[in-house]
Amino acid sequence: MSDALTLLAVPGLPMVAAGDDLGAILAEGLAHAAIQPQPGDVLAVAQKIVSKAEGRSVPLASVTPSARAQALGAETGKDPRLVELILSESVRVVRSRPNLIIVQHRLGFVMANAGIDQSNVGRDGHALLLPLDPDGSAAALSARLGLPVVITDSFGRAWRRGTVGVAIGAAGLPALLDLRGQPDLFGRTLMVSITGFADEIAAAAGLVMGQGAEGRPAVLVRGLRWSAPALPASELVRVGAEDLFQ
Repeated sequence: MSDALTLLAVPGLPMVAAGDDLGAILAEGLAHAAIQPQPGDVLAVAQKIVSKAEGRSVPLASVTPSARAQALGAETGKDPRLVELILSESVRVVRSRPNLIIVQHRLGFVMANAGIDQSNVGRDGHALLLPLDPDGSAAALSARLGLPVVITDSFGRAWRRGTVGVAIGAAGLPALLDLRGQPDLFGRTLMVSITGFADEIAAAAGLVMGQGAEGRPAVLVRGLRWSAPALPASELVRVGAEDLFQ
């Protein structure tokens, strides 16, 4: 995996807007910072700038809430228009309480509010949805930049407080590393160890990206090693037959 890691924020990136060439922006940022990609480098990119570039910002004034959205909005204290967007991006509501709706996203993620956010969006009265195809977005950026890419978002976790960076898109690296069959420190064969490699990269990058006004949406993680074939972030989603909590 790694003996030592270096995390380098890509400085000076401009605010991203719909239709911007994000690949070109990131390439220019890397070049301006004299960051030359090397083997073992991975670029972690915050979901927000991907969604912004892809035009996933929706004005709430354009949304007509359904009766279900109005009822759930009244129950949770959320704007029914925002609830309508949450429902439209989800396949089921898992749980809800005041100011929180946990859903299964159309991409399979179980997450708060379908990943829809109004922080750091830059436009009042707008909500930002996840990319339509985060793995596809990562693949396009990876091809453009010539290095692996992980698209990150911040998730809460069941039974634990606080959010942490996770991968919602990945290209050019294995999102999962299957260690089963390898020996542990004492020669015992590993039987169940599968590492969420892309999630670990996203969490590490999150320490540099921050969660507020830091303005560091792209972080180069340097010093990684792997030998497994590439797998997209969709492989991180536990399939229904493995889900013990539904």
